[in-house]
Amino acid sequence: MSIPKEPRQIMINLMYLVLTALLALNVSNEILNAFRTLSSSIEKSNQSIDQRNREIYEQIKKNEEAPGQRDKVRPFREKADLVVKQAEDMIKYLEKWKKDIVMEAGGYSKDDPGFPDRMDNIDATTLLLVEKKGGDELKKKITAVREFMISQVIADKRSQLSPLMPLKVEPVKANDHNPTGDWSIGNFEHMPAIAALALFSKYENDVRSSEALVVKELFEEAHLQDVKFDTIGAVAIPKSSYVLEGDKVEASIMLAAFNKAQKPEIKGMSGGGSTKTAVNGVIPWETVAHGAGLQTVRGRIELATEGLPISKEWKFEYMVGTTGASMQLDKMNVFYIGVANPVTVAAAGYSVEDVSIAVPGGDPRPDSVGRKGHYNIWVDKPGVVEVAINAKTKEGPIKKVGGMTVRVKRIPDPIARLGGSKGGAMSVGMFKAQIAPEAFLESFEFAAKFTIISFTYGTNPKGKDYQGPFNVENRGGCRLQGAGENPQIVKLINQARSGDRIFIENIKAIGPDKTTRTLAPLMFTLTN
Repeated sequence: MSIPKEPRQIMINLMYLVLTALLALNVSNEILNAFRTLSSSIEKSNQSIDQRNREIYEQIKKNEEAPGQRDKVRPFREKADLVVKQAEDMIKYLEKWKKDIVMEAGGYSKDDPGFPDRMDNIDATTLLLVEKKGGDELKKKITAVREFMISQVIADKRSQLSPLMPLKVEPVKANDHNPTGDWSIGNFEHMPAIAALALFSKYENDVRSSEALVVKELFEEAHLQDVKFDTIGAVAIPKSSYVLEGDKVEASIMLAAFNKAQKPEIKGMSGGGSTKTAVNGVIPWETVAHGAGLQTVRGRIELATEGLPISKEWKFEYMVGTTGASMQLDKMNVFYIGVANPVTVAAAGYSVEDVSIAVPGGDPRPDSVGRKGHYNIWVDKPGVVEVAINAKTKEGPIKKVGGMTVRVKRIPDPIARLGGSKGGAMSVGMFKAQIAPEAFLESFEFAAKFTIISFTYGTNPKGKDYQGPFNVENRGGCRLQGAGENPQIVKLINQARSGDRIFIENIKAIGPDKTTRTLAPLMFTLTN
């Protein structure tokens, strides 16, 4: 009787996605596609782990059928049955969540089945997992499955198994946005749909890795005394399978069953890094992450025995992410002088609270309602500005992690109107009811107000000579008529009749950028 040739399952413990940083953000396509790639990579890893789990589980059932082994193996096989069922039920539960999120976000993409049509939708996760308390249910489910799996191994092994089991609920630190440290808010509020799929795939990976850990332990409990050195496999376990460039990557390399008196050695290693002397059969390995993307480390572990040396191949993979940063201009693709230009900023690998921006010659101010990662930028000169995206590193100092060049323009000229009209025919009654011309911005995203400060008024009464022009300055808001205004203008307005022509010209207006604009004249023909 022998254990499977496959080594103890690599336990992948992906970092929880730093999506609180992306909360309520409109992130770039580059970051969304990175999450899509990560989700696909985890799915492939899950398939590999599931296949190996089935091999070990089938070996337990096969060994139960061996002569003289039924009574000894059956209790462990029955526990393995329960663990496998729990894992399958949990996977179905997580898959349903993924489907619900995609459907709430607008459905699946026709061009890319399996992924949401709107990868950047941030409302679905907030509604389902925060507002409808789905996150609380998920948290309880994860905790319950973890406790059940740990309970299936013998009591004196549970304390050793618990810290190795990746399926667990990581606590959320309280912050200004989440003062109570609510787990659902910290993990799912305003999370893009594609990032939610990656996170739930990570949960599935945790389930499969935890299943592998427990089923392997049950196998060893049933066959501990049956282990033969000619069937020993090698295991390489990374502490984290997702790191950023420059971070330390660590792993433990060991034989599945080892002798504390022996010291195995690593041979023919590729993929970089360095190893240390084995302690209790475990060889520590570490390196510094470099080169974005999936990295593979492989080698051979050798152990001297009284007979022939044992030599086994091992391999593990880890993903290196980059600290990419992005800034989204929330309204227009330029900055305008004199108004608040809203932007949203994010930096992959950093908490949103540690990300800030600097605008030489400009004034970035935090969002008025306190949303993290949101700023209003004020500028006062046309041209271009270089916006720097900065982030606080783990070591403390702040460094630049990205930037963006943005054009700066003046607000477009407004259009003058009288009574909502830009000229043409106007009834006598309507004209006499008007107080003053106004300036309007057409098809402009910002709330910018222009004030008319002066104009000239002239009239060509029907059958008479032109009278004017008369200057109107900024008194009482440049009124056409009323107390204190030019008596000649008041008289002409009162005498206006059908057929008269009205000329409002040399219109001057000033806006938020404090520059004076000359607007197109207004010309009206009065009717009954």
